[in-house]
Formats: sequence, structure tokens, C-alpha cells
Amino acid sequence: MLKNIAADMGVLYLILLNVVTFAMYGIDKYLAVRQMWRIPEKTLLAPLAFGGGWGAALGMLVFHHKTRKSKFRTAAAASVIVYTILLASVMRIG
Repeated sequence: MLKNIAADMGVLYLILLNVVTFAMYGIDKYLAVRQMWRIPEKTLLAPLAFGGGWGAALGMLVFHHKTRKSKFRTAAAASVIVYTILLASVMRIG
């Protein structure tokens, strides 16, 4: 039972992180279009290290934002791959 709670908390964490990451990409695109002060690139990349790759990838597609920057595409893809494997492992164990 405790393993199930930990797995559920991990899934909830990833969902919340990805919603926030998606929103960050949308907000930054909104600011970019209006030529306003922007969210720093390192702030947009940071959530990817902690599992925000799905939100970033979806944000890049939906908002057409940061799609030409290879470091964003690479970081999003790497985050999605790593955290998908980790999530699948946790779900299999739990």
C-alpha cells in the first residue's frame, strides 16, 4: 500500500510540474510576442531536469515556442525519455 501511495505522489508531482512547465512556455511566448521582459532560458530549461519534459514539449508544439533552439528540443526529448522510463519502472514495481 505504501508503494502505491509513493507511486501516486510521484505521478501527481509529474502532472503538476508539467502543467506548470506548459504554462511557463505559454507565458513566455505571450511575453515574446508583445516584446516584453521574458522568462530566462535557464528558468525554462530547469523544470526539464526534474521531469517537466512533457509540458515543455507540448508547450513548444502548442505555442510554437523555442522550436528552433536545439538545446530546448534536445532537453525536452531527453527529459521525456528518461522520465517515461522511470515512470514505467515505478508503475511496474508498484
